[in-house]
Amino acid sequence: MRLFDTHTHLDAPQFDEDREEVIARALEAGVTKMINIGFNRETIPSTMQLAESHDYIYAAVGWHPQDAIDMKEGDLEWIASLCSHPKVVAIGEIGLDYYWDTSPKEVQHEVFRKQIRLARELKMPISIHNRDAHEDVVRILREEKADEIGGVMHSFSGSWETAKMCLDLGFHLSFGGPITFKNARVPKEVLAQTPLDRLLIETDSPYLTPHPFRGKRNETAHVKLVAEAAAEIKGIDLQELAEITYANALERFGIV
Repeated sequence: MRLFDTHTHLDAPQFDEDREEVIARALEAGVTKMINIGFNRETIPSTMQLAESHDYIYAAVGWHPQDAIDMKEGDLEWIASLCSHPKVVAIGEIGLDYYWDTSPKEVQHEVFRKQIRLARELKMPISIHNRDAHEDVVRILREEKADEIGGVMHSFSGSWETAKMCLDLGFHLSFGGPITFKNARVPKEVLAQTPLDRLLIETDSPYLTPHPFRGKRNETAHVKLVAEAAAEIKGIDLQELAEITYANALERFGIV
């Protein structure tokens, strides 16, 4: 069985003491491919280093909405230059975050739009961060014609109505640890209705740890727990769920 963690942060400081052991546990769990996310000035270089030193780790590079206010002239060109690297498969994570008050909304919007335009120019898929900003995220994706490139709604947390709008724009929906939580009614209902050919799985490690490890550090090996929960919700066996989401990820990110 092969699993694909489409969103992880293995370069996070939470892994500084045992990063290679964490990666080894992921491989032992059947996670044969993973995408590490570089989302600001600090994490983009460490993400590139991981991708270059491990055959099975790929990179997404972009500017996170929480860090939008820190984006300087030249950073967009930096991201663009990295997109020609063979291990860079997406621009992300980009989007809007109205939960953490770290960057003004108008700055987030500007940085988001610029990166969608860059992705369209380079014909790269995008990985979307959306926290408490569903209406504006969908509106900007439409206005910037993001349907021309598509991408993934990372750790999708919206309603089925929002999900349908994202699917109509050609995006995949990715689910993580929250679908294993007993009280996570909405994500489970949305996943149940998500077409199998648009479904992806992830960990967002070291965050969003699935049950029964909730409250502890998440790691990429736990994507198997996400896969098990998703398979149960979809009413198919784990092997089939793993094969479908693996193939979806390869196609979505253009990995051969």
